[in-house]
Amino acid sequence: MKKILYVATVAEHFYYFHLPCFKMFKEKGWQVDVACHGDRELPYCDNKFEIPIKRSPADKENIQAYRELKAIIKKGNYDIVHCHTPMGGILARLAAKDERKKGTKVIYTAHGFHFFKGAPLLNKVIFYPIEWVMSTMTDCLITINSEDFSVAKKHLKAKKIVKVNGVGYNSDLFYKISEEEKIRLRKEKGYPEDAIILIYVAEMNANKNQGMLVRMMKRLTKENKNIRLLIVGADNYEGKYIRLAEELGVSAYIDFLGHRNDACDLVHLSDIAVGSSLREGLPVNVMEAMACGLPVVLSDNRGHRELCRNGSNGYIVAPDDDETMAKRVAELINDKALYNKFSKNSLELIKPYSKEEVLQELEAVYNEYI
Repeated sequence: MKKILYVATVAEHFYYFHLPCFKMFKEKGWQVDVACHGDRELPYCDNKFEIPIKRSPADKENIQAYRELKAIIKKGNYDIVHCHTPMGGILARLAAKDERKKGTKVIYTAHGFHFFKGAPLLNKVIFYPIEWVMSTMTDCLITINSEDFSVAKKHLKAKKIVKVNGVGYNSDLFYKISEEEKIRLRKEKGYPEDAIILIYVAEMNANKNQGMLVRMMKRLTKENKNIRLLIVGADNYEGKYIRLAEELGVSAYIDFLGHRNDACDLVHLSDIAVGSSLREGLPVNVMEAMACGLPVVLSDNRGHRELCRNGSNGYIVAPDDDETMAKRVAELINDKALYNKFSKNSLELIKPYSKEEVLQELEAVYNEYI
């Protein structure tokens, strides 16, 4: 029986993004094993190895994680080791070094290099040399956006470098609904039928930069009191954005909803998706919004540029330029024909990013090593 081992920092990464691949390999008759941290149960998995892997490279527990991972790979006699996340990628490639000489193929998916265009110089000084060395231990490097693909092809040393459209969105959950269903959802969730609802689904932290959206709402609500912003995601920033909304007097117009299991419904009942992050690889939240037919207004980064065609299905604005973001949102609110055009274009542009399409892309990659 052929075997594949998946490695990542946390089990949730696999649960939310990679179960279709697990299922595909099981249907092909492969043994599917996983090594990660976390007690999340994973379907389509034969063996789940708990290792003390940590996100921080400085955490000493990663030394033990490396030792355990090396033993797992040596004993497992795997045909393929596919690693994800920065520390998962580093530890797995180091741990598989000897077995790779015996025929094990090592695949790494880069969900966004840290030395992206415009990144701080320190990022380039630290992360580029690490990724260069790691690439010499990689049979196939999968990138998920055009900028990373170009950089990898030019500078890194993996035997093969490909681009895949991210992890894909779930087309069974995210699709354009009828106006009647949208109204029903608004009534169910307590939102006015005629409100203009903006949404951003992302945990609150420094990188996601929700303060930009709070300042945008300060500008928008001067002219229109019928606008609501839904910020959906856990608060990992000690309430800073909530306090900013209070200080700017816009708390009544922003719902900080925390983590929600009904995020799909919240996207469906919204009108426009906004995004303020400083960096992205290829954001699933934007894919999901586009799949529901929402125009997007997003901060400028490589992941947003990959999905938004500026002036076609949305707008790209400079990072922290809340004034321009407010103007672009207002344009979509005030011009129904423009809104409908962008909505239609979102639905067309997102089609290659469904889980079904991405799974086909990945299967083509895997087939070279099966």
